[in-house]
Amino acid sequence: MPLRVEPSGGACGARVTGLDLSKPLDAETVAAVRAAWLQHHVLAFPDQAMNDDDLERFTCYFGGFGDDPFFAPIPGRQHIAAIRREADEQSPLFAENWHADWSFQARPPAGTCLLAIDIPPHGGDTLFANQHLAWESLTTDLQSRYADLIAIHSARLPYAPDGTYGAKDKGRSMDIRPSEAALATQIHPLVPAHPETGRRGFYSTLGYIIGIEGMAQDAAIALLMELQAWQGDERFVFAQKWEPGMLVMWDNRSVLHRATGGYEGYRRELHRTTIAAWNGA
Repeated sequence: MPLRVEPSGGACGARVTGLDLSKPLDAETVAAVRAAWLQHHVLAFPDQAMNDDDLERFTCYFGGFGDDPFFAPIPGRQHIAAIRREADEQSPLFAENWHADWSFQARPPAGTCLLAIDIPPHGGDTLFANQHLAWESLTTDLQSRYADLIAIHSARLPYAPDGTYGAKDKGRSMDIRPSEAALATQIHPLVPAHPETGRRGFYSTLGYIIGIEGMAQDAAIALLMELQAWQGDERFVFAQKWEPGMLVMWDNRSVLHRATGGYEGYRRELHRTTIAAWNGA
């Protein structure tokens, strides 16, 4: 069965069939998957019978492993974290705000992979917001206003000791490790060109972005709040529904994502890897 890519019909996303990801892929197939990934930004591979070795092998096809701070890996692995919520867990939902993974790093990951391990019968969609569309849908006047801004990124709000997932966060099954390292800052253009396609789009959003270079903090936060509402507008959003055995990969340079609930009383677990920043090779 040949590789088949079926676009979602939404703002981004496609379903890829015809591949068995429990087996190695040849270079031609990897190139075809990468092309689909760059075009659709989010790819879902249903009905896979993958284990953690297979997940690691697949991740390495697209650039090797990115650095995952603030998460402990699962036992016996260095590069896989469990995104897990137990059936009786009462802590706030993890990652329910829009974000691009690890945008506070000097070289943030190109992408993320999630492999379904334990999927509830309903709920738990992952939402994706296409940031190329968000940028391209602006008026030229607003594009001129934002085009050259430099954003200040930091992990302090979620992962500092006094952050969302710090000392006050109790009863969570995920193994999150807050640290003073989260206080560091890093700058990136607010609207960079994608390093592989050249297409411009917003990168990250309020939360990991904590300010704008050269702008008073009150004004910067007001601007970021305004932009956050635009970036997550329903016109740009695609809801990925999960299925048992599904692998989903997305391009962190093109989309924001966030978790949703709606599966109270059921356990949910996914295994996560990050794809290292593109090196241009």
